[in-house]
Amino acid sequence: MLIELLLVMFALLVLGDYLLKKRRNDMIHYMPGPKPLPVLGNVLMYRGISQADIIDFILQNRQKYGTCYRVWLLNQLAVLFSDPADVEVLLSSSKYIKKNNFYDLLHPWLGTGLLVSNGRKWHARRKIITPTFHFKILEQFVEIFDQQSTVLVKKMAQYADGKTVLNIAPLLCLMTLDIIAETAMGTKVNAQTNPEFPYVSAVISVTYMFARRFTNAWQRIDWLFRLLSRKEAKLFYANIKLMHDFTDRIIVERRAVLEQELGINETAPNATDTEVGLKRRMALLDVLLQSSIDGKPLSNEDIREEVDTFMFEGHDTTSSALTFCLHLISRHPLVQAKLFEEIRKVLGADKDRPVTQRDLGELKYMECVIKESLRLYPTVPLIGRNFEEDVVIRGKPIPAGTNVTIGIYIMQRDPKYFPEPDTFRPERFLNESLEDGESRNTYVYVPFSAGPRNCIGQKFAMLEMKSTLSKILRHFELLPLGEELRPTLTIVLRSENGSQVGLKPRNYASTSNQVVD
Repeated sequence: MLIELLLVMFALLVLGDYLLKKRRNDMIHYMPGPKPLPVLGNVLMYRGISQADIIDFILQNRQKYGTCYRVWLLNQLAVLFSDPADVEVLLSSSKYIKKNNFYDLLHPWLGTGLLVSNGRKWHARRKIITPTFHFKILEQFVEIFDQQSTVLVKKMAQYADGKTVLNIAPLLCLMTLDIIAETAMGTKVNAQTNPEFPYVSAVISVTYMFARRFTNAWQRIDWLFRLLSRKEAKLFYANIKLMHDFTDRIIVERRAVLEQELGINETAPNATDTEVGLKRRMALLDVLLQSSIDGKPLSNEDIREEVDTFMFEGHDTTSSALTFCLHLISRHPLVQAKLFEEIRKVLGADKDRPVTQRDLGELKYMECVIKESLRLYPTVPLIGRNFEEDVVIRGKPIPAGTNVTIGIYIMQRDPKYFPEPDTFRPERFLNESLEDGESRNTYVYVPFSAGPRNCIGQKFAMLEMKSTLSKILRHFELLPLGEELRPTLTIVLRSENGSQVGLKPRNYASTSNQVVD
């Protein structure tokens, strides 16, 4: 009797699964993809796939199924696009801006800040925050970039003997955390000199826990995470509370200072009216404190969402980008020599001279190096969207509720657009076209995303990376010591073993630093 009952239940489960998916299957009947099992879909194909394997796994699927294919994860339909023409439709639209449900994992820390918010809230917050990246405010931030990169090179100097293998990734992480704390909150956390400071430790700990949860399907489900990983979950939520308490305190203190210094009150004019009128250095927090939506000022909780979002996005992504870029430079001596030649030409022989925004703008070859590094190792290799209604993308119907993934990493290594795609060749960005002269679709290279939901901080990030690279290369020659990179996908692309390099004090008198024609 029990067996018969189980068989009936199984049959009903299979039937229910079929009926639940039928409409969506009918809509995507044209789309290739691995054959799904009843109920489970294609979940089993991910068995044994580690974080380090995910990118290669996606590349293999792309070769097998093409630039648009689907997979079923239980009842969730997922579609991956890697044709720049499709990607252009998706990213250029102001309609398809809802992030997919993987981003829900970030809610405990970030709430519904700019990264994960949608609709009217996203549009309103984006409008408020955009003035933070006005060129006159960015100019003030360059001073912070220079100061913190100076601390970094002093920390690095102890390893500059030409033979010690240094993993530079943790040092970069602390530097970018110092920068984003001062530019977003207007406060110093001294992460580089005091990495055990509770807020600093909490940010690093939670960031890595997010990465593990993001790639572990069971840990994504909160009650399972709390049940099966009790100790880790307890630490995770305790650290989030610590960060929230710290940010709340800074907000209250900063609001009091602004009210005293500027005579503002709860109905102060929008930041767009005062964004460059203040003599004091502006931080993101200052802009938010002076902003309002529909005549109402943002609450402390609203402000905390955005500050926490920038703390998360502003240190993790930039440190990852610098990790890959410095490693590539260390393995390509001609590129490094050309970079140093440009740095000397723009900044002169004084390696301690502070840089200006204008200086950084003149480092054209360095910009090509950064762009090429981001092509090979985009910090965010996959972008997620979710369709709230049925849509048609270039004649391809996609049902409502579908999670869409845009394969940035895949497109940027496509030989159709980038000859010798696995070769590090910064010169390919000296002109923005294919080698045969054909124009390249601008949506084939989108390391900062594109369209209305592009990365609001990309100019900030480029200036920060240029400042840091110029400071490091003025002080040290990077040597190809240690292990090669082992890229692994978490929330952002990382190297599993960091960035291992050697350092030698830069000799300005040496002729070996000159580029040979």
